[in-house]
Amino acid sequence: MIPWLPAEPIFPPVHAALTEPNGLLAAGGDLTPARLLAAYRLGIFPWYSAGEPILWWSPDPRMVLFPTEIKLSRSLLKTLRNAHYEVRLDTAFEAVVHACASTPREGQSGTWIIPEMQAAYAELHRAGHAHSVETWIDDRLVGGLYGIAIGQAFYGESMFAHARDASKIALAHLCAHLEGRGFGIIDCQMETAHLASLGARPIPRRDFLARLEILCPHGDAPVRWPADAINGHFRQS
Repeated sequence: MIPWLPAEPIFPPVHAALTEPNGLLAAGGDLTPARLLAAYRLGIFPWYSAGEPILWWSPDPRMVLFPTEIKLSRSLLKTLRNAHYEVRLDTAFEAVVHACASTPREGQSGTWIIPEMQAAYAELHRAGHAHSVETWIDDRLVGGLYGIAIGQAFYGESMFAHARDASKIALAHLCAHLEGRGFGIIDCQMETAHLASLGARPIPRRDFLARLEILCPHGDAPVRWPADAINGHFRQS
């Protein structure tokens, strides 16, 4: 059994999360900015499907990507240097979230990014906490990702690609952007082979939470990201 959350934005300790399914901690509550920000600071995130109550998770181990450890293959590095694309920040946040929700994924029949989730993260974006990194070609949005920034930690939520390497381009530029601003970690939540191929790796949940204690001070104000194009300097991994 897992607890049902009270009206206040508080959570049970993450060590109480189930081992099967890995990380399931609690149910219920809401998706208000206060609760979402409280959850992320504690290493907790919502993940559920339509028709289910809101489910809250904190898996162990935790998949993370350190911005300096992104793996850039030779072909991706060549793409990054061709400069036939443009990367923008926060110019099409809701379009990115919608594309992440609607883009078919191998092995998945639906999406957890249901309309309630899209609305909640749009509200976080308007408040300056949620951000998008967008890959544009010929003024057309072809890929990107979105997530939450708290302190100097970035919590990645989802990515999509409608052109070859478009999501990887966005991730590479995100890492360069975060590294230049002293961010220490990108939370990738669950372990996948795709994330591992890009340099992400699992670490014990206790280590992840210890890093958050340093990177995510309570009461940290939102930071507006520049909306103009960004450029990174990339090296072979």
